[in-house]
Amino acid sequence: MGQSASAPSSSRPVTFSDARDFTSDLPDECLALVFQSLGPADRRSCSLVSRRWLAVEGCCRNRLSLDARASLLEAAPSLFARFDAVSKLALRCGRRSDSIGDEALALVAARCPNLVSLKLRACRALTDVGMAAVARSCPGLRKLSVGSCCFGAKGIDVVLRGCPLLEDLSIKRLRGLHDLAATAGLVDAAPALRSVCLKDLYNGQCFAPLIAGSPNLKTLKLIRCSGDWDPLLEAMAGKVPGIVELHLERLQVTDSGLTALSARVELEFLHLVKTLECTDAGLAAVAEHCPSLRKLHIDGWKADRIGDEGLSALARRCTGLQELVLVGVNPSIRSLELVATHCNALERLALCGSDTIGDAEVACIAAKCASLKKLCIKGCPVSDMGIDAFTSGCPKLVKVKVKRCARVTPECAKRLAASREGHLSVNLEPADEGLTEEQGSVAVIEEGASEESNNGGGSGERATDSGAVDAAPGGAIPTSCRSKSRCTATKMRLGLSAATRNMVAFAIRRWSHGGNNSGLGPSQA
Repeated sequence: MGQSASAPSSSRPVTFSDARDFTSDLPDECLALVFQSLGPADRRSCSLVSRRWLAVEGCCRNRLSLDARASLLEAAPSLFARFDAVSKLALRCGRRSDSIGDEALALVAARCPNLVSLKLRACRALTDVGMAAVARSCPGLRKLSVGSCCFGAKGIDVVLRGCPLLEDLSIKRLRGLHDLAATAGLVDAAPALRSVCLKDLYNGQCFAPLIAGSPNLKTLKLIRCSGDWDPLLEAMAGKVPGIVELHLERLQVTDSGLTALSARVELEFLHLVKTLECTDAGLAAVAEHCPSLRKLHIDGWKADRIGDEGLSALARRCTGLQELVLVGVNPSIRSLELVATHCNALERLALCGSDTIGDAEVACIAAKCASLKKLCIKGCPVSDMGIDAFTSGCPKLVKVKVKRCARVTPECAKRLAASREGHLSVNLEPADEGLTEEQGSVAVIEEGASEESNNGGGSGERATDSGAVDAAPGGAIPTSCRSKSRCTATKMRLGLSAATRNMVAFAIRRWSHGGNNSGLGPSQA
């Protein structure tokens, strides 16, 4: 009595086994699309849900980053039985570990016939034989990046010959180039090659015929390579007409080579970093022959070899300049006024380590750079008076970074941020807590979601501490004037809207990666 006739006589709680797996109705292809939209940690978690999810997640993963210790030889068969669709592979080994050898690399290459991108880091046991195996098994390879390996030029040569579609070649700290006899007879042309980067090489000139014989080359980066590089730049003139990006850093190159190359090509991006033999004459020649120049980075190393004359020629000829970075250069207000007046498209400007950039020069920029959006000033004798000029100047300004300028106070930064009603982000770093002079020698202006250079791409990859490669959201570029190590200084972020966006993004990352483990594992496909 008092009980409903329809009430069950007994009830039991619903258990997990009673729940229906609605994903069982999804085709494998649809489930794979879901996995491809997840981050690395989430993908690893999903692969543990069921055997089906494990199989589907492995089959749809096309990017893999592995610890390349010698023990990989034993694990490779079962590993690549699961990940059988890998097209982008990174193999990295620690300094104190024994790396994989030729046998393991040959096995990996045989299991990845569709490989289009291969990165080898510190695989010291590899020889030319292992690279030959890559060339045989992966003829469709389009990108090769090697660093801190011990094989020689023949290992690169055999890949170039066996992989005719190779477009991107990066060689860093290759230790087997000392044998001059082994560098003879290398391939001297690669029609598909679009980008070449040589860094920290002894006898890197053995690749000069290859570079000069690649007519479709768009990007060339030469960084801290020994020897005279003027002959290469002179040989490229007329043979590589399509090059648009040139990066020269700590290199023996003079105005002669720069003038010869710029006379026959149309450069859009130029980096001259600590090339002490390049002077105003070389920069003026580039400005004369390359009026379409859009990005210019100069680190003069405070040698006063490049100054007003070169910048004045640049301002008069390269009126479409969008980004200018000057480090260790001492221009006067005369050349800066010409740049501000003639370069109406200038959006990003960095002035670092200059003894002549004072309040008058900064006020000139504020008054005449109407298109400026991002500004970085570091280590210059600027005071509150100069920074205050931006409260009424540069109406499109969205980000200002002032670092190691002792005469700029926090109160000035607050006034500047308040003048734009929260639409301007101001970052002030105290002078006594900044980076060392060596760490702060190179400035980079943040460009937002994508980089304009051909080599920048939209992938936005970053290497984690564990060695796995993760895709940064939106392909974001690191912030301006940063060092290789994170600055420990206290940074004051001003601007209401910018602070709100950062807070929301941080919360989302915390929620989505709350269960992330730091162990080494495959990266996001």
